[in-house]
Amino acid sequence: MQTRKIPVTVVTGFLGSGKTTLMRHILSNAQGKRIAVIVNEFGELGIDGEILKGCGIGCDDEAGSKDRNLYELANGCLCCTVQEEFYPVMEQLVERRESIDHVLIETSGLALPKPLVQAFNWPSIKNAFTVDAVVTVVDGPAAASGQFAANPVAVDAQRKADPNLDHESPLHELFEDQLASADLVIVNKTDLMDDAALQKVEALVRPEIPREVKIVPAQMGKLDVHTLLGLEAASEETIHLRHDHHGSPDDEGHADHHHDEFDSFVVHGKVESREQAIAALHALVEHHTIYRVKGFAALPGAAMRLVVQGVGRRFDSYFDRRWQAGEATTQSRFVLIGEDLDRDTLQRAFDAALASAAVQA
Repeated sequence: MQTRKIPVTVVTGFLGSGKTTLMRHILSNAQGKRIAVIVNEFGELGIDGEILKGCGIGCDDEAGSKDRNLYELANGCLCCTVQEEFYPVMEQLVERRESIDHVLIETSGLALPKPLVQAFNWPSIKNAFTVDAVVTVVDGPAAASGQFAANPVAVDAQRKADPNLDHESPLHELFEDQLASADLVIVNKTDLMDDAALQKVEALVRPEIPREVKIVPAQMGKLDVHTLLGLEAASEETIHLRHDHHGSPDDEGHADHHHDEFDSFVVHGKVESREQAIAALHALVEHHTIYRVKGFAALPGAAMRLVVQGVGRRFDSYFDRRWQAGEATTQSRFVLIGEDLDRDTLQRAFDAALASAAVQA
Protein backbone atom coordinates (compact mmCIF):
# COMPACT_ATOMS: atom_id res chain seq x y z
CA MET A 1 0.00 0.00 0.00
CA GLN A 2 1.34 3.40 -1.00
CA THR A 3 1.97 5.79 1.89
CA ARG A 4 3.89 8.60 0.18
CA LYS A 5 2.08 11.77 -0.81
CA ILE A 6 1.64 12.29 -4.53
CA PRO A 7 3.16 15.59 -5.69
CA VAL A 8 0.89 18.05 -7.48
CA THR A 9 2.06 20.88 -9.72
CA VAL A 10 -0.41 23.74 -10.21
CA VAL A 11 0.18 25.71 -13.42
CA THR A 12 -1.44 29.14 -13.33
CA GLY A 13 -1.18 32.37 -15.30
CA PHE A 14 -3.37 34.81 -17.17
CA LEU A 15 -5.18 34.05 -20.43
CA GLY A 16 -2.73 33.25 -23.22
CA SER A 17 0.41 33.17 -21.11
CA GLY A 18 1.36 29.75 -22.46
CA LYS A 19 0.11 27.35 -19.77
CA THR A 20 -1.12 24.67 -22.17
CA THR A 21 2.10 24.84 -24.18
CA LEU A 22 4.06 24.34 -20.96
CA MET A 23 1.83 21.39 -20.03
CA ARG A 24 2.41 19.78 -23.44
CA HIS A 25 6.15 20.18 -22.99
CA ILE A 26 6.07 18.53 -19.56
CA LEU A 27 3.94 15.63 -20.79
CA SER A 28 6.11 15.12 -23.86
CA ASN A 29 9.19 14.87 -21.63
CA ALA A 30 7.68 12.93 -18.73
CA GLN A 31 10.26 10.13 -19.05
CA GLY A 32 7.88 7.42 -17.95
CA LYS A 33 6.20 9.30 -15.12
CA ARG A 34 2.53 8.37 -14.76
CA ILE A 35 0.89 11.78 -14.76
CA ALA A 36 -2.76 12.63 -14.20
CA VAL A 37 -3.91 15.94 -15.69
CA ILE A 38 -6.72 18.23 -14.55
CA VAL A 39 -7.69 21.05 -16.92
CA ASN A 40 -10.03 23.86 -15.86
CA GLU A 41 -11.23 26.24 -18.57
CA PHE A 42 -13.15 29.47 -18.77
CA GLY A 43 -15.16 29.21 -21.97
CA GLU A 44 -17.73 27.20 -23.86
CA LEU A 45 -15.32 24.87 -25.65
CA GLY A 46 -12.73 22.66 -23.99
CA ILE A 47 -9.88 23.82 -26.21
CA ASP A 48 -7.00 23.20 -23.81
CA GLY A 49 -8.22 19.72 -22.91
CA GLU A 50 -8.54 18.89 -26.61
CA ILE A 51 -5.00 20.10 -27.27
CA LEU A 52 -3.64 17.87 -24.49
CA LYS A 53 -5.46 14.77 -25.71
CA GLY A 54 -3.28 12.29 -27.53
CA CYS A 55 -0.30 13.19 -25.35
CA GLY A 56 0.58 9.55 -24.81
CA ILE A 57 -0.38 9.17 -21.13
CA GLY A 58 -3.89 7.84 -21.51
CA CYS A 59 -5.53 11.15 -22.37
CA ASP A 60 -7.71 9.52 -25.03
CA ASP A 61 -9.60 7.36 -22.53
CA GLU A 62 -13.34 7.76 -22.47
CA ALA A 63 -14.76 10.29 -20.02
CA GLY A 64 -16.45 7.58 -18.00
CA SER A 65 -13.36 5.45 -17.58
CA LYS A 66 -12.00 5.23 -14.07
CA ASP A 67 -8.50 4.81 -15.50
CA ARG A 68 -8.42 7.93 -17.63
CA ASN A 69 -5.61 10.42 -17.05
CA LEU A 70 -7.21 13.65 -18.28
CA TYR A 71 -9.98 15.30 -16.26
CA GLU A 72 -11.66 18.36 -17.77
CA LEU A 73 -13.47 20.82 -15.52
CA ALA A 74 -15.13 23.12 -18.03
CA ASN A 75 -17.18 26.33 -17.83
CA GLY A 76 -15.98 27.21 -14.37
CA CYS A 77 -13.11 28.30 -12.22
CA LEU A 78 -11.38 26.02 -9.74
CA CYS A 79 -10.96 28.88 -7.30
CA CYS A 80 -14.74 29.33 -7.21
CA THR A 81 -15.88 25.71 -7.45
CA VAL A 82 -13.37 23.87 -5.30
CA GLN A 83 -15.98 21.81 -3.51
CA GLU A 84 -18.37 21.20 -6.42
CA GLU A 85 -15.85 20.49 -9.21
CA PHE A 86 -12.42 19.79 -7.79
CA TYR A 87 -13.08 17.62 -4.76
CA PRO A 88 -14.85 14.76 -6.63
CA VAL A 89 -11.95 14.49 -9.08
CA MET A 90 -9.40 14.33 -6.28
CA GLU A 91 -11.45 11.57 -4.62
CA GLN A 92 -11.17 9.57 -7.83
CA LEU A 93 -7.42 10.13 -7.91
CA VAL A 94 -7.09 9.00 -4.28
CA GLU A 95 -8.60 5.68 -5.32
CA ARG A 96 -6.02 5.43 -8.12
CA ARG A 97 -3.01 6.63 -6.14
CA GLU A 98 -1.08 3.38 -6.71
CA SER A 99 -0.96 4.12 -10.45
CA ILE A 100 -0.11 7.84 -10.33
CA ASP A 101 3.33 9.42 -9.93
CA HIS A 102 2.40 13.08 -10.33
CA VAL A 103 -0.62 15.33 -10.90
CA LEU A 104 -0.64 18.40 -13.15
CA ILE A 105 -3.40 21.00 -12.75
CA GLU A 106 -3.86 23.71 -15.37
CA THR A 107 -6.09 26.41 -13.94
CA SER A 108 -8.31 28.75 -15.92
CA GLY A 109 -6.55 31.93 -16.97
CA LEU A 110 -8.96 33.79 -14.68
CA ALA A 111 -8.43 31.56 -11.65
CA LEU A 112 -6.96 32.39 -8.27
CA PRO A 113 -4.48 29.70 -7.20
CA LYS A 114 -4.62 30.41 -3.44
CA PRO A 115 -8.07 28.88 -2.69
CA LEU A 116 -7.15 25.84 -4.76
CA VAL A 117 -3.90 25.30 -2.86
CA GLN A 118 -5.71 25.78 0.46
CA ALA A 119 -8.03 22.92 -0.49
CA PHE A 120 -5.07 20.57 -0.19
CA ASN A 121 -5.34 20.99 3.58
CA TRP A 122 -8.65 19.15 3.62
CA PRO A 123 -7.94 15.90 5.53
CA SER A 124 -8.94 13.46 2.78
CA ILE A 125 -6.75 15.29 0.26
CA LYS A 126 -3.88 16.22 2.59
CA ASN A 127 -3.24 12.58 3.45
CA ALA A 128 -2.72 11.66 -0.20
CA PHE A 129 -1.35 14.74 -1.99
CA THR A 130 1.04 17.63 -1.51
CA VAL A 131 1.44 20.71 -3.70
CA ASP A 132 4.93 20.30 -5.11
CA ALA A 133 4.79 23.84 -6.51
CA VAL A 134 2.62 26.57 -7.94
CA VAL A 135 4.14 27.55 -11.28
CA THR A 136 2.93 30.92 -12.53
CA VAL A 137 3.42 31.57 -16.25
CA VAL A 138 3.72 35.21 -17.34
CA ASP A 139 3.18 36.40 -20.91
CA GLY A 140 6.37 38.46 -21.14
CA PRO A 141 5.43 40.76 -24.05
CA ALA A 142 1.95 41.41 -22.59
CA ALA A 143 3.35 42.29 -19.17
CA ALA A 144 6.00 44.53 -20.72
CA SER A 145 3.32 46.42 -22.67
CA GLY A 146 1.34 47.17 -19.50
CA GLN A 147 -1.65 44.98 -20.35
CA PHE A 148 -2.41 44.34 -16.68
CA ALA A 149 -3.35 47.94 -15.95
CA ALA A 150 -6.63 49.23 -17.35
CA ASN A 151 -4.92 52.30 -18.81
CA PRO A 152 -1.22 52.37 -17.95
CA VAL A 153 -0.62 55.97 -19.01
CA ALA A 154 -3.64 57.32 -17.12
CA VAL A 155 -2.83 55.20 -14.05
CA ASP A 156 0.73 56.50 -13.90
CA ALA A 157 -0.46 60.09 -14.24
CA GLN A 158 -3.04 59.68 -11.48
CA ARG A 159 -0.58 57.99 -9.13
CA LYS A 160 1.95 60.79 -9.63
CA ALA A 161 -0.77 63.30 -8.78
CA ASP A 162 -1.90 61.37 -5.69
CA PRO A 163 0.25 58.41 -4.53
CA ASN A 164 -2.48 57.34 -2.10
CA LEU A 165 -4.93 56.51 -4.87
CA ASP A 166 -5.48 52.85 -5.75
CA HIS A 167 -6.26 52.51 -9.42
CA GLU A 168 -5.57 48.84 -9.90
CA SER A 169 -7.78 47.12 -12.46
CA PRO A 170 -9.33 43.65 -11.99
CA LEU A 171 -6.68 42.34 -14.41
CA HIS A 172 -3.89 43.86 -12.36
CA GLU A 173 -5.25 42.40 -9.13
CA LEU A 174 -5.65 38.96 -10.70
CA PHE A 175 -2.11 39.14 -12.10
CA GLU A 176 -0.73 40.04 -8.68
CA ASP A 177 -2.67 37.26 -6.92
CA GLN A 178 -1.37 34.67 -9.39
CA LEU A 179 2.17 35.88 -8.75
CA ALA A 180 1.73 36.01 -4.97
CA SER A 181 1.01 32.27 -4.85
CA ALA A 182 3.96 31.29 -7.03
CA ASP A 183 6.80 28.98 -6.06
CA LEU A 184 8.32 29.48 -9.51
CA VAL A 185 7.63 32.22 -12.07
CA ILE A 186 8.18 31.58 -15.77
CA VAL A 187 8.46 34.65 -17.98
CA ASN A 188 7.37 33.11 -21.26
CA LYS A 189 7.77 34.17 -24.90
CA THR A 190 11.15 35.78 -24.35
CA ASP A 191 11.90 35.21 -28.03
CA LEU A 192 9.53 38.14 -28.65
CA MET A 193 11.34 40.45 -26.21
CA ASP A 194 14.63 42.30 -26.03
CA ASP A 195 16.76 42.49 -22.89
CA ALA A 196 15.26 45.80 -21.81
CA ALA A 197 11.72 44.42 -21.98
CA LEU A 198 12.73 41.32 -20.03
CA GLN A 199 14.31 43.45 -17.31
CA LYS A 200 11.15 45.55 -17.18
CA VAL A 201 9.00 42.47 -16.60
CA GLU A 202 11.35 41.07 -13.97
CA ALA A 203 11.19 44.42 -12.16
CA LEU A 204 7.39 44.26 -12.32
CA VAL A 205 7.24 40.69 -11.03
CA ARG A 206 9.90 40.72 -8.30
CA PRO A 207 8.00 42.90 -5.74
CA GLU A 208 4.96 40.60 -6.00
CA ILE A 209 6.68 37.32 -5.12
CA PRO A 210 8.54 35.97 -2.09
CA ARG A 211 12.26 36.65 -2.13
CA GLU A 212 13.18 32.98 -2.53
CA VAL A 213 11.00 32.45 -5.61
CA LYS A 214 12.99 32.27 -8.83
CA ILE A 215 12.08 34.00 -12.10
CA VAL A 216 12.97 31.84 -15.10
CA PRO A 217 12.84 33.01 -18.75
CA ALA A 218 11.46 30.61 -21.35
CA GLN A 219 10.47 30.29 -24.97
CA MET A 220 7.35 28.23 -25.72
CA GLY A 221 7.54 26.91 -22.14
CA LYS A 222 10.57 24.79 -23.01
CA LEU A 223 12.37 24.21 -19.75
CA ASP A 224 14.10 21.25 -18.20
CA VAL A 225 11.35 19.13 -16.64
CA HIS A 226 13.47 18.68 -13.51
CA THR A 227 13.25 22.47 -13.07
CA LEU A 228 9.47 22.23 -13.07
CA LEU A 229 8.75 19.03 -11.14
CA GLY A 230 10.20 18.01 -7.81
CA LEU A 231 10.48 21.44 -6.17
CA GLU A 232 9.00 19.99 -2.95
CA ALA A 233 7.57 23.33 -1.84
CA ALA A 234 4.62 21.80 0.09
CA SER A 235 2.77 25.00 -0.78
CA GLU A 236 -0.37 24.08 1.13
CA GLU A 237 1.53 24.53 4.40
CA THR A 238 2.48 28.17 3.76
CA ILE A 239 -0.14 29.45 1.34
CA HIS A 240 -2.03 31.22 4.13
CA LEU A 241 0.96 33.56 4.48
CA ARG A 242 0.66 34.78 0.87
CA HIS A 243 -1.03 38.14 0.27
CA ASP A 244 -4.08 38.25 -2.00
CA HIS A 245 -6.70 40.79 -3.06
CA HIS A 246 -9.72 38.51 -2.99
CA GLY A 247 -9.65 36.89 0.44
CA SER A 248 -9.83 33.27 1.55
CA PRO A 249 -12.59 30.86 0.61
CA ASP A 250 -15.58 30.53 2.89
CA ASP A 251 -16.71 27.30 4.53
CA GLU A 252 -18.13 26.03 1.23
CA GLY A 253 -14.96 26.66 -0.70
CA HIS A 254 -15.98 29.90 -2.43
CA ALA A 255 -13.61 32.82 -2.69
CA ASP A 256 -14.71 36.43 -3.00
CA HIS A 257 -13.85 36.44 -6.68
CA HIS A 258 -16.20 36.94 -9.59
CA HIS A 259 -15.85 36.74 -13.33
CA ASP A 260 -18.66 39.19 -14.04
CA GLU A 261 -16.17 41.49 -15.77
CA PHE A 262 -15.32 38.83 -18.37
CA ASP A 263 -17.36 37.32 -21.19
CA SER A 264 -16.74 34.18 -23.24
CA PHE A 265 -18.48 33.34 -26.50
CA VAL A 266 -17.93 31.03 -29.47
CA VAL A 267 -17.98 32.17 -33.09
CA HIS A 268 -18.06 29.74 -36.00
CA GLY A 269 -17.88 29.75 -39.77
CA LYS A 270 -16.40 28.20 -42.90
CA VAL A 271 -12.75 29.08 -43.26
CA GLU A 272 -10.91 28.69 -46.56
CA SER A 273 -7.35 29.27 -45.38
CA ARG A 274 -5.12 29.91 -42.38
CA GLU A 275 -4.57 33.48 -43.52
CA GLN A 276 -8.32 34.16 -43.81
CA ALA A 277 -8.99 32.81 -40.32
CA ILE A 278 -6.29 34.91 -38.67
CA ALA A 279 -7.22 38.04 -40.64
CA ALA A 280 -10.89 37.70 -39.59
CA LEU A 281 -9.99 37.10 -35.93
CA HIS A 282 -7.54 39.99 -36.01
CA ALA A 283 -10.37 42.23 -37.24
CA LEU A 284 -12.50 41.21 -34.25
CA VAL A 285 -9.69 42.00 -31.82
CA GLU A 286 -9.22 45.43 -33.41
CA HIS A 287 -12.84 46.44 -32.75
CA HIS A 288 -13.73 44.60 -29.52
CA THR A 289 -12.13 44.17 -26.09
CA ILE A 290 -10.88 40.62 -26.60
CA TYR A 291 -8.01 39.32 -24.47
CA ARG A 292 -7.84 35.73 -25.70
CA VAL A 293 -8.74 33.77 -28.83
CA LYS A 294 -8.40 30.02 -29.12
CA GLY A 295 -9.99 27.42 -31.33
CA PHE A 296 -9.75 25.00 -34.23
CA ALA A 297 -9.95 25.73 -37.96
CA ALA A 298 -11.16 23.13 -40.44
CA LEU A 299 -9.46 23.94 -43.76
CA PRO A 300 -10.75 22.51 -47.07
CA GLY A 301 -8.77 19.46 -48.09
CA ALA A 302 -6.68 19.47 -44.90
CA ALA A 303 -6.61 16.15 -43.07
CA MET A 304 -5.27 17.78 -39.93
CA ARG A 305 -6.80 20.18 -37.42
CA LEU A 306 -5.40 23.71 -37.29
CA VAL A 307 -5.03 25.16 -33.80
CA VAL A 308 -5.32 28.96 -33.76
CA GLN A 309 -4.46 30.96 -30.65
CA GLY A 310 -4.29 34.69 -30.08
CA VAL A 311 -3.31 37.05 -27.27
CA GLY A 312 -4.25 40.62 -28.02
CA ARG A 313 -3.09 41.25 -31.58
CA ARG A 314 -0.57 38.41 -31.61
CA PHE A 315 -1.65 35.13 -33.25
CA ASP A 316 -0.01 31.81 -33.89
CA SER A 317 -1.24 28.57 -35.42
CA TYR A 318 -0.13 25.00 -36.00
CA PHE A 319 -1.54 21.65 -37.10
CA ASP A 320 -1.75 19.36 -34.07
CA ARG A 321 -3.40 16.12 -35.23
CA ARG A 322 -5.60 14.48 -37.86
CA TRP A 323 -9.34 14.95 -37.72
CA GLN A 324 -10.96 11.89 -36.18
CA ALA A 325 -13.99 10.00 -37.41
CA GLY A 326 -17.20 11.70 -36.33
CA GLU A 327 -15.63 15.12 -35.77
CA ALA A 328 -17.23 18.06 -37.56
CA THR A 329 -14.73 19.22 -40.18
CA THR A 330 -16.82 21.78 -42.07
CA GLN A 331 -17.10 24.47 -39.38
CA SER A 332 -14.28 26.28 -37.64
CA ARG A 333 -14.97 27.31 -34.02
CA PHE A 334 -13.17 29.86 -31.86
CA VAL A 335 -13.59 30.93 -28.23
CA LEU A 336 -13.35 34.67 -27.61
CA ILE A 337 -12.72 35.88 -24.05
CA GLY A 338 -12.85 39.53 -23.10
CA GLU A 339 -15.00 42.33 -21.70
CA ASP A 340 -18.31 43.86 -22.83
CA LEU A 341 -18.85 41.26 -25.54
CA ASP A 342 -22.14 40.33 -27.21
CA ARG A 343 -22.56 36.93 -28.85
CA ASP A 344 -24.70 38.01 -31.82
CA THR A 345 -22.60 41.08 -32.50
CA LEU A 346 -19.42 39.01 -32.52
CA GLN A 347 -20.88 36.38 -34.85
CA ARG A 348 -22.07 39.02 -37.34
CA ALA A 349 -18.69 40.73 -37.19
CA PHE A 350 -16.89 37.43 -37.70
CA ASP A 351 -19.04 36.58 -40.73
CA ALA A 352 -18.33 39.99 -42.24
CA ALA A 353 -14.60 39.73 -41.47
CA LEU A 354 -14.40 36.29 -43.11
CA ALA A 355 -16.10 37.64 -46.21
CA SER A 356 -13.81 40.66 -46.31
CA ALA A 357 -10.69 38.54 -45.83
CA ALA A 358 -11.82 36.20 -48.64
CA VAL A 359 -12.22 39.13 -51.05
CA GLN A 360 -8.78 40.49 -50.18
CA ALA A 361 -7.07 37.12 -50.57
